[in-house]
Amino acid sequence: MPVKRSFKYYQGKFTPINPKKYGGDVGNIVFRSRWEKLVFKWLDKQPHVVQWVSEEVVIPYICETDNRPHRYYIDVAFTTSDGSTYLVEIKPERETKKPVKKGKKKTVQLREGMTYIKNMSKWKAATQFAKQNGAKFEIWTEVTLKKYGIMKY
Repeated sequence: MPVKRSFKYYQGKFTPINPKKYGGDVGNIVFRSRWEKLVFKWLDKQPHVVQWVSEEVVIPYICETDNRPHRYYIDVAFTTSDGSTYLVEIKPERETKKPVKKGKKKTVQLREGMTYIKNMSKWKAATQFAKQNGAKFEIWTEVTLKKYGIMKY
C-alpha cells in the first residue's frame, strides 16, 4: 500500500552553501513554500548561476480586481554566467490557468477567479518590467521544477 505524503504549506529561513552568490541580505532569505526552498537549493548549487535573490525585485502594478496600485515581489531573480537575467514566479500549475466553473461552489470559484485575475495583473506588469530591463520573466510550476530536475519525487 503506497504511503500518502502530505505537502502542507510551510516557510522558514534558508541558509545558502554559497552565500557569496546571494545578492541580498544573506541572513534574511525566507522561503514561503516547499517549492521555493527547492528552487533556492538548486540556484545555490548551480555553477552557471552567478547571483540570485529572493523577493528583492519589486514591481509596481495595478490589479484589475480593484484598480489600485500594488507591489509585486518576484519570488526569485537570478543571473547566469552568460549574462542572462531571469525573474521567476513559482506557482502551482492550477493557478496559471483560468478557473473552470465547477457546480455550485460559488465561493471557491470567486476566490479562484480573483486569484487568477490578480496573478494575470502581476504577470503582465512583470513581463513589461523584464522586457524594459533586459530580463526574462518566467512562471515555474511543478511541471517546470520536474523538468529541470529541481523536484525529484
